[in-house]
Amino acid sequence: MYDVDLLEHKFAKIGARMKAADESRRFATDGGIGLDVHSDRDGEFFEVIGREDGPAQVEVLDVQPRDRHLLLLVRRLRGKQKFLCGHDERHWFVAAIPEDAPVGTVEAAKEALKPPEVREAQARAGLDARRGNRRKNAANRRQGEWFFLPAPELKVDPKLVIRDEPIRRGNGKAHWCEFVHRTGGTVVRVCRRHPNGVSEERYRQILARKPEAKGWDWRIMVRDALVYAKGRVRHPDHRTITLHGWHRVVMNTETRAAAMRNVAFLD
Repeated sequence: MYDVDLLEHKFAKIGARMKAADESRRFATDGGIGLDVHSDRDGEFFEVIGREDGPAQVEVLDVQPRDRHLLLLVRRLRGKQKFLCGHDERHWFVAAIPEDAPVGTVEAAKEALKPPEVREAQARAGLDARRGNRRKNAANRRQGEWFFLPAPELKVDPKLVIRDEPIRRGNGKAHWCEFVHRTGGTVVRVCRRHPNGVSEERYRQILARKPEAKGWDWRIMVRDALVYAKGRVRHPDHRTITLHGWHRVVMNTETRAAAMRNVAFLD
């Protein structure tokens, strides 16, 4: 159960619009709700999907109007989830917080979304939370859900450098890196129907069962590799950044949340 008027008021505090949509059948198994960002002729808005009188309890734990972020708690029949809703550069976003992160504020939620490598680098650089949340700081660069950590010690054979390579999370929009070097990982075939990729064996099984699948615009990518990037990194929703020298590419921790567990790191 949740109060639509109250939620609209909370979202308005961060300068955002919110609309409720009753699509309860999608969440009938656990009594939860869905959150997404959509657009209409008036611009972007947050959509809360689920019955207003359903079993899910929705509560706003923290609102930061100046930062344009809020933290939302959803209590379901099977546990609870927290979502960070906010504005990053040009667009509104929703990020699921890992369930094992005991957060109650926007600031804590931002810290929970940083992978251990980023938190350690920021600690070594002596950054407090405010400076660590800047997209460009002494420890890392950030573009959306991706962090880039300087790796000045890395030496790469020019023959192993890939140009204009996409990195992406599941079926999200790709971030394009001017230069990439990767090691390890699993080679997979990816298409719109299989955004997280399938093995070569699974790919052959799909073609044997559905010959028309050969025309699904498959792309060969590598899943969960150790990836380094340098040069320009561009994305339609973010300002282009330039990495001077090699940087290790690390994704935020959102994939640890139950809502995102089937999402893979692909490049």
